[in-house]
Amino acid sequence: MPTTKSKPRPALDNASLLSDLGARIIHYIQAGYPGLYLVSPEEQRVEAELKSVTEHLNRDRKADEQYQLCYWSVVDGLVNTKTNQVHNANDPLEVLQLIGEQPERTIFLLKDYHLFLQDPNPIIVRKLKDVLLEGKTKQKTLIIVGCRLVLPPELEREITVVEFALPGKEALRGVLGGIMESAGIKDLAVEQQEKAVDAASGLTTIEAENAFALSFVQTRTIEPSVVAREKAQAVKKSGLLEIIEARESLDSIGGLDVMKDWLLKRRNAFTQRAVDYGLPPAKGLLIIGIAGTGKSLSAKVTAKVFGVPLLKLDAGRLYGGLVGQSEANLRSVIQTAEAIAPCCLWLDELEKGLAGSKSSSSTDGGTSARVLGSLLSWMQEKTAAVFVVATANDVSQLPPELLRAGRWDSMFFVDLPNAAERQAIWNIQIRKHGRNPSDFDPVQLARASDGLTGSEIEAVFVESLYDAFDRDAEPTDLDIARALTDFVPLSKTMAEQINALRTWATGRARFATSPAATERRLRKLAA
Repeated sequence: MPTTKSKPRPALDNASLLSDLGARIIHYIQAGYPGLYLVSPEEQRVEAELKSVTEHLNRDRKADEQYQLCYWSVVDGLVNTKTNQVHNANDPLEVLQLIGEQPERTIFLLKDYHLFLQDPNPIIVRKLKDVLLEGKTKQKTLIIVGCRLVLPPELEREITVVEFALPGKEALRGVLGGIMESAGIKDLAVEQQEKAVDAASGLTTIEAENAFALSFVQTRTIEPSVVAREKAQAVKKSGLLEIIEARESLDSIGGLDVMKDWLLKRRNAFTQRAVDYGLPPAKGLLIIGIAGTGKSLSAKVTAKVFGVPLLKLDAGRLYGGLVGQSEANLRSVIQTAEAIAPCCLWLDELEKGLAGSKSSSSTDGGTSARVLGSLLSWMQEKTAAVFVVATANDVSQLPPELLRAGRWDSMFFVDLPNAAERQAIWNIQIRKHGRNPSDFDPVQLARASDGLTGSEIEAVFVESLYDAFDRDAEPTDLDIARALTDFVPLSKTMAEQINALRTWATGRARFATSPAATERRLRKLAA
């Protein structure tokens, strides 16, 4: 049986079609830009793109006027792809000297050169500036490729940064086709192929190829669930994003009828029918409220309602110790989210990640303010189907510009659950832990748990389970009552903060529970 790696990657070797990025690079070269910086972890895709760029530049050119393409690395030296001539220039300063000796109309791809710009030698910086100045007049273009952006201030205005996006679905279809051909798979349904491509969205071509190959090895076919699992592992490696498997549904939420209705009206927001109807792209949802009232659960349910993957970002992880690393982290998050789109991007406890932006200039050199500005700009201008769901406990720590009208499709405030909602939560929690709600009195439990949040109700029921387990018996209403007696809810320990949050939300945000529905349910309970 042929192996899954026996054929070249079609997405990398098919350079006959020029991408939009390739056309953009051609314009930079033709305009005389001497230095470009491609941010990408995919060197092979970059090489294939530059090969295609060179071929397009050389069309209809005389032999003595054609461009040449050279690759450089500390291991291989400088290699001319046309003549296969190798110059043993393994030193980062030596290669700059060698570039000055090369003929006009030459494109140089420097691999991993950003590593020498992290804490640069002043001689390298000076020589690089000289090479760029000369390249401007002699039609030489120096291109640095690196997995992250590293540019000292002296070179920021000398080199143009170009984001090399993750492969689109067309490129991933090419990778899948190569794997299918190599493995001898001829009967895979088109629908199954598209599901596999969707599952691989957000991966590099090599990661996608590996995921497809692993799926074949494990199942003898291309199984989208295996590809999705590998994508979750690949996305998690960066430490910035995590793919959450949303198993909860709207029935997992007790109450919050207004927000549920709002979500249901938008459940088809990412479909082609919505586009054809003329609906503008959905922006996002900000959920503010008391800790433990179901904000995180609502974020998970949002992705489930929309039927799209859920990416979780801990905003605090964006910030890095190196200059420019925080901004680069945000760009990486945005690029991954847009590649996986349609999807939901969950910003958990947003205030912890962005609180420092208010005093950013005096505390972190403006890093937090720049990250916030980039995030807001992307949220305002994004065209990809990325629905942002943010949760926050302390609205006073959020920057005002994040809350202004138009940033979000809606802002919801989640208050302490009312009696009807508490009854629903008791039923959900009792059922969740393998018991029958009919063995308890949820109406009385709802009255006895006034002031508790949903997570506190769960904690009380778990405490009663432990008490019953210790007696080798099943929990009863009496066990729950004893647990409630010793429990001090958040509504008492943080009463002032909760009242302040309610006051802020009035007139500024929509309440997730309708007053009318609350009154009807209360009357029903009383009857």
